[in-house]
Amino acid sequence: MKSLKKTRRIQVFAVAAVALALSTALIGYAMRDGINFFRSPSEVLAEPPHENEVFRIGGLVEEGSIIRGQSDTIVFRVTDGPASVEVRYRGILPDLFSENEGMVGTGRFINGVFEAQEILAKHDETYMPREVMEALKAQEHWRADDPEN
Repeated sequence: MKSLKKTRRIQVFAVAAVALALSTALIGYAMRDGINFFRSPSEVLAEPPHENEVFRIGGLVEEGSIIRGQSDTIVFRVTDGPASVEVRYRGILPDLFSENEGMVGTGRFINGVFEAQEILAKHDETYMPREVMEALKAQEHWRADDPEN
């Protein structure tokens, strides 16, 4: 009788371990496209990602770089100080999107141009995404007039 209890416990433990491993693998598989890594323009130019890799890029919109075409395609440059990357976006930009302001874009880096699928701009005069702020501070390009400095 004692041996049967011991065998049953081992079987339950083995089934639970397999179920845990299987559920972890399924969660990882489901999240593979949902994870977007953040990169600054300097990081993108130093180590260009693969063309099929979706990631986020952030920094300040370079002054004088916004070019609006006749269609809904907008081209501009995002910078973190020492480096800048051309961004191409097709769609409607957020109302607060402007030069010398923080932005974060999600998309792919194809042939030296960041093809954005989504553009986010800061939502008021004091907010900037944490990743963008840290990248700008690391490159010593953070504005001194900012209250967070």
